[in-house]
Amino acid sequence: MSKADQRRRYRAVFLSDVHLGTRGAKAAFLAHFLARMQCERLYLVGDIVDGWRLRKVWHWDRDHDEVIRRVVAMARGGTAVTYIPGNHDEMLRDWLGLELAGVRIAVEAVHEAADGRRFLVVHGDEFD
Repeated sequence: MSKADQRRRYRAVFLSDVHLGTRGAKAAFLAHFLARMQCERLYLVGDIVDGWRLRKVWHWDRDHDEVIRRVVAMARGGTAVTYIPGNHDEMLRDWLGLELAGVRIAVEAVHEAADGRRFLVVHGDEFD
């Protein structure tokens, strides 16, 4: 059995408020999770990168790099990755509608569940 066959499989995974760029980000834990799963769709729902904090104090280590590498590898490997910027990564809103390294940047997404229900995916700061 190959390594890819041993991964947990999901239809969709939603990640929010990771805050890469801060010491409190659980980047090693997240990289470990991403390495051991596969999904058809990955939604990055705001504040994945904490641009507010990075403007003040730069903290970025190998684990933060590994998270980005894993997400890009998933996108290039066939996972539909959508990044919906939040308030802490609002700098990405300038790139809405673009695709970077296979990651689509959007203001919102609609996710269709296995039972056909549809869910609007947005970051909560849209309602501030």
